Amino acid sequence: MSDIKLFHVQLGKATELQGDASDLERPLQSLIEANLETLLGIRFLATEYSTGKTHAGRIDSLGLDENDCPVILEYKRSVGENVINQGLFYLDWLMDHQAEFKLLAMDKLGKPAADRIDWTAPRLVCIAADFTKYDGHAVQQINRNIELIRYRRFGEELLLLELANATSANSGHGGALKIAKLPKAKAAAKALTGGRTFADWLPILPPHLTELLASLEDYVVSLGDDVQRKELKIYLAFKRLKNFATVVAQKNRLLLYLHLNPELLAPLPAIGRDVSQQGHFGTGDLELSLTSQADLDTAKPLILMSYEGRGAAGTHATAS
Repeated sequence: MSDIKLFHVQLGKATELQGDASDLERPLQSLIEANLETLLGIRFLATEYSTGKTHAGRIDSLGLDENDCPVILEYKRSVGENVINQGLFYLDWLMDHQAEFKLLAMDKLGKPAADRIDWTAPRLVCIAADFTKYDGHAVQQINRNIELIRYRRFGEELLLLELANATSANSGHGGALKIAKLPKAKAAAKALTGGRTFADWLPILPPHLTELLASLEDYVVSLGDDVQRKELKIYLAFKRLKNFATVVAQKNRLLLYLHLNPELLAPLPAIGRDVSQQGHFGTGDLELSLTSQADLDTAKPLILMSYEGRGAAGTHATAS
């Protein structure tokens, strides 16, 4: 069981709030589905989705994440339920029914969103009151994008989500990186990145940018055990429950995008600009152009702010 504790502090006195980790019931699933984008950066598509007569199952929730990757969400309602194996079964179904999923996304989110679907990194998210050590070990042995998320209710007003374990599949699983299958919007995006995917850039980056990228990754990963590295078609994403930093490689620089509100950071550093009203790759409204270790040193306090969730809309931003 998770040992996270929540306290209410008033007049210098701390009182522990008792969390509820009972079996997940339908009302809590509905609450999560209604707030998927806020909680997990996932756009809701469907609930209790039927997989047809052959597979004879129902996917608890279907969604599309901020990186345009399909997401299956399964909720563990009892200790004995093997939600990971069930989710893997549905994940295989999903990869065999890409056209059906695209039609669903088109119906719910529109054609542009459906055209942007990235099949390189479909995800399975399992949500439960708790997981066993065997669950955590199992996901580390499976070459799929799987996340185990614990929940805890504190009264009627507080919901805690904790990333218990996560693993990432090897980039390019299933051969989904074939450029010929990209829609026009993605093809145009690739033209602006030199006609290359992020993986294409890695072996041809200048040595100083290769070293800079390694230093950037080392710093970001060192921020916490909950940092996940996700290599996608056009960019590299770092996330906790949601993205907090993404990196786009170019010939002479690295573009780092952070989930910070540029208006709260004024004046911006010389390497930064507000892209909240401009189309760009990656996710986040603050763009930082990195060409040297000095640029990375400038970016580090801002990366930390984004990791900690400071400096977003409606928060007070301070970089130290």
